[in-house]
Amino acid sequence: MPDATPAPSARQAELLEAAYRYALDHGLSDLSLRPLAAAIGSSPRVLMFLFGSKDELVRALLARARTDELAFLDRVRHDAPIGLAPAVERVWAWLVAAEHRPLLTLWAEAYARSLVEPDGAWAGFAHATVADWLAVLAACQPESERDTEAGEARRTLALAVLRGALLDLLATGDADRVTAAVRHHLS
Repeated sequence: MPDATPAPSARQAELLEAAYRYALDHGLSDLSLRPLAAAIGSSPRVLMFLFGSKDELVRALLARARTDELAFLDRVRHDAPIGLAPAVERVWAWLVAAEHRPLLTLWAEAYARSLVEPDGAWAGFAHATVADWLAVLAACQPESERDTEAGEARRTLALAVLRGALLDLLATGDADRVTAAVRHHLS
């Protein structure tokens, strides 16, 4: 059955990219349409016409952020090292890179908001990202371990360490200390 969702217009795609760059710089929690529209060369009315509502615009921005996250995760999955530790090392190297901070800050904001506003525009974001990351980590485990309870527990712990380390890194900026902790966990 074909997808009933129409493809976005060129203008909608252009404004979504501009709004995404704005969100990377300013976050989404206090997103106000007037400043956003002014910053991206549009108007609140045009944004409402193209996206339907502020919540739908936020959903589109979260989907756009998730696209960047999933692109990286797909690279990890397709180049899957055999073993969880090498995968965690590779993921951490990407997470700790300074150029990814805006995306990861946006991710942390969306993750937290989806926990406290489970029915709003943020609905399901945290759950979906946990599932995405666990699937990638599972793909990196040897087949003999992947479908076992112990394998699931190991990748869940690895994800918890990565997520906690990321939050600590975002809060403090202390990449050396947090990287040492991740390496200690892997040893």
